[in-house]
Amino acid sequence: MTQLRVGVIGTGDPAKGASRMGYAMAYQHADAYVSLDNCQLVACADIKQENAEAFAKHYQLPNFYLSHQEMLTQEDLDIVSVCVWPHLHARLVLDAIDAGVRAIHSEKPMAETWGDARRMVLAAEKNSVQLTFNHQRRFGKPFSMAKDLLKSGQIGDLLRLEAACGDIYDYGTHYIDMFGFYNQDLPAKWVQGQIDYRTKNLVFGAMVENQATALWEYQNGVFGFIATGLGSRSVGVHNRLIGTEGVIEVGADNVHLRIQRNGKSWETIDTQGEHLHGPGFIERGIADLIDSFHNGTEPELSGRRALNATEIIFSIYESSRRRSRIDLPLDIDDNPLVEMVESGALQPE
Repeated sequence: MTQLRVGVIGTGDPAKGASRMGYAMAYQHADAYVSLDNCQLVACADIKQENAEAFAKHYQLPNFYLSHQEMLTQEDLDIVSVCVWPHLHARLVLDAIDAGVRAIHSEKPMAETWGDARRMVLAAEKNSVQLTFNHQRRFGKPFSMAKDLLKSGQIGDLLRLEAACGDIYDYGTHYIDMFGFYNQDLPAKWVQGQIDYRTKNLVFGAMVENQATALWEYQNGVFGFIATGLGSRSVGVHNRLIGTEGVIEVGADNVHLRIQRNGKSWETIDTQGEHLHGPGFIERGIADLIDSFHNGTEPELSGRRALNATEIIFSIYESSRRRSRIDLPLDIDDNPLVEMVESGALQPE
């Protein structure tokens, strides 16, 4: 069996622990590749020598680099994982495409701006590169079983999707992506939202709102609603699927998955030892993208699907900037939240 040569950009430092400064996701990506017989992890790059050296030692890699460009030039890589802060994603993804890498798996959120998100996907399509983003909850049983319940008609026809979390950009990208997962990966038609940014709030170096509420409609008439920050309590559950004949909730009242049919009592569904964050989500996601690479099929974590969610995120910020509904497709290039702060329209403490 010919093994695919894999490199990782941005190793991080797991000794620092998980925080809004980083999660050292490269190690989770690497563990997934190492578990696959058809992949060989061969190199890594990080701007901090101690990080790159520690990663290489941990995985017994022959080479490590302090420059991603040098790694891309020196190593004949088939696949690259990009595990850096969001504002660097576009540049590194485009560099990997230019270097001839055939598959790229990036951490989420997609990019710091809507324009960069689109440019990555368009460049990948133009160069026949498989581009994926780590919305790994698509491979978690609480979420996939919720989708199975919906598809089997347990709550009738889907009417509305609701979510609550800390912010729409970093955390919310997972749940807005999950709405696509539940709803045939359809794009939205329009988005209307409002945000509050009274206090400086950075996650992985990116601005995220303090609080937001947003409503949108998908092309099939299903509505999406999200509340973040203090407003998340108004939803009170991570994901809610509302149908004509019942409701499914994911992550409510310390229950990973439950269903209410026709107004009857809630029924808890066994998620077979999995919760909202794992285990095994990333491993399954990477195994799927490797299978798709070999079979020529669209991976579950495809750039196209990620772009649907990302368009909604930036449309929420744009709706707040314009103080109006945003009809899609979204026609901006920047990040409206960043621009509002830089222009003085928002003045966080």
